[in-house]
Amino acid sequence: MSRLDVFINRMASQRACIDFAARQTRERGGPVFELGLGNGRTFDHLREQMPERDIYVFEREVASNPASTPAPEMTILGDVRETLPAALARFGATASVIHADLGGHDLARNDRFARDISPLIEPLLGPGGIMVSSDRMYFAGLRELPLPPDAVEGRCFVYRRDA
Repeated sequence: MSRLDVFINRMASQRACIDFAARQTRERGGPVFELGLGNGRTFDHLREQMPERDIYVFEREVASNPASTPAPEMTILGDVRETLPAALARFGATASVIHADLGGHDLARNDRFARDISPLIEPLLGPGGIMVSSDRMYFAGLRELPLPPDAVEGRCFVYRRDA
């Protein structure tokens, strides 16, 4: 499979899984957390799909397209290993949707990072909340869900806090 095909599958899967998370949590309150802003494409899509919700973006340094840049008060700057515990103190277990696209091209490194941050992400998700990730995560109390029909296996992962 070409790198272009891998990219297309990843983007289509992100869209399908974000749309699924938006539908599944439509009746819930609570903020949305975008972990990793990058160019701002998924932030822009989250904003379009969930315009009534507060969307907080966690990023080391903002370098997104100006049209896809969150307001400064909705941006939490720093290393997620530090900002996620601070977010737990600030928000508690209230997030309705968390989306993470933090990995790079080194799959082994992505896996180590996912193992490191999974315990920091898990307590932020409220009951009934959905976590969407571009990498497999390692949660003790979240259940992995089947992917929606338009998503490609291995390109996105979806988890739910049942109670």
